[in-house]
Amino acid sequence: MKLQEVYDFLNNVSPFELQEKWDNSGLIVGDMRREVPQVVVSLDIDAEMIEEAEEGTLFVVHHPLIFGKLAQLDFAKYPANLIEKLILKKQSLIAMHTNFDQTHLNRYVFEKVLNFRLESEVPFICKTTGEWHYRDLLVHLKERLGLENLKVVGQKETIRSIALTTGAGASLADAVEADCFLTGDIKYHDAMKAMSENLMMVEIGHYESERFFAEILLAELKVLPILAIIANSKNPFHFETL
Repeated sequence: MKLQEVYDFLNNVSPFELQEKWDNSGLIVGDMRREVPQVVVSLDIDAEMIEEAEEGTLFVVHHPLIFGKLAQLDFAKYPANLIEKLILKKQSLIAMHTNFDQTHLNRYVFEKVLNFRLESEVPFICKTTGEWHYRDLLVHLKERLGLENLKVVGQKETIRSIALTTGAGASLADAVEADCFLTGDIKYHDAMKAMSENLMMVEIGHYESERFFAEILLAELKVLPILAIIANSKNPFHFETL
């Protein structure tokens, strides 16, 4: 298949026009006229993936390799070091970021991973109501997401509504009308604001809340006459117990 054909398919699955203004989803590296022998799907891209993939491979990732203005290509530094490797192997790169959050990822994590009943959804925020006890909810989140620890802001013994945004969603807290907000990254000042407004927040990990991107997209790609496989992206963080 030509890169253009795969791009058009992805645009139908999750329209690129839905991305946020600050985002850079879409074609990052490549030539729409080229044939691509296979598609590799991953949360992020790294040097090892590029080196192991065959020439001409198309990578489809969640996080754009280029964010904002790229003023120079210093091949000794990220992300230019990866861009050079892609170009030398005639490989292509497409990102599906905030558009895919809206159409697929948030809902999948909320319903399929965390097993919550989706009652309402606005852009980037899924919500449900019910009744959960504080400790039971935290145990549930740890088990479903494979987390050893949770960072929590505030504590409510009884929680009657839960909202979720995967990835770095703390900036959306003002739009959340729930007792507890689950998201991947919470900054210190976001936490202070949440405490002052009696909003309980639980940090469920940026990587941990988005790592399902590849399996969701792979299921969509199976209808195409091209080999599509998953490359396991690495969490850039690890935890030390000394």
